[in-house]
Amino acid sequence: MEPILKIESLKKYYGKSKNPTRALNGITFQVMPGEFLGIMGSSGSGKSTLLNCIATVTRPDSGSIAMKGRQIQSLKGAALSDYRGKEIGYLFQNFELLDNLTGQENILLPLSLHSVPEKEGMERLRRLASYLEITDVLQKFPAQMSGGQRQRVAAARALILKPGVILADEPTGALDSKNAKALMEKLSGLNQEEKATILMVTHDSNAASYCRRILFIQDGVIFYELRRDLPEESQQDFYARILNVMAQLGGGSANVL
Repeated sequence: MEPILKIESLKKYYGKSKNPTRALNGITFQVMPGEFLGIMGSSGSGKSTLLNCIATVTRPDSGSIAMKGRQIQSLKGAALSDYRGKEIGYLFQNFELLDNLTGQENILLPLSLHSVPEKEGMERLRRLASYLEITDVLQKFPAQMSGGQRQRVAAARALILKPGVILADEPTGALDSKNAKALMEKLSGLNQEEKATILMVTHDSNAASYCRRILFIQDGVIFYELRRDLPEESQQDFYARILNVMAQLGGGSANVL
């Protein structure tokens, strides 16, 4: 099986050339179709820069990013727009919903930008709203929703175009523990039942325990990898291994998260 996403020797530096900040310092990894991959690291370790490079928000200084075998750095115009709209779905920490649009209008917005037929779009909306349990808030504005509802509406918007990869940047960061758990259970369900490919940056070890593999980043490089290989391993056991790795690698979660 070929990887859906392939990152090779990715570098991104900021600041003066004599003493730059190495946000990404030669990162290489692959994401397989249907994988749920977590990225963990301290603030400033390069996690969000990595997602922004994949999303083409930030241009790397060197290295390559290939989605389904196609180099994305060379994409321009309509091809770049299609990549951003159809190949990736971005789930932000702070929802990024448009306040003057209802939940339904926020979710359907990407469809109007990419000329998806209305009938097909409404069927996708119905299925997603039912699965994410947001049918009752579709006609509400973001200000009328709870944080958990806003994030699930944002998740539906990220999924509506059936992207190849979902990029989730701290998706539970603005949620309380109850809503965070509900969101992660939905994302995990999409991964297991719909074979959705998810790449998630998180500082939350509970959220990370839903992943099948975790890459730990420090100073712009991958310095440890943790896999949940055994089918019989429970989420609680994997969570314990995450905490154990953090303790071994830096004297506790404060240095790793």
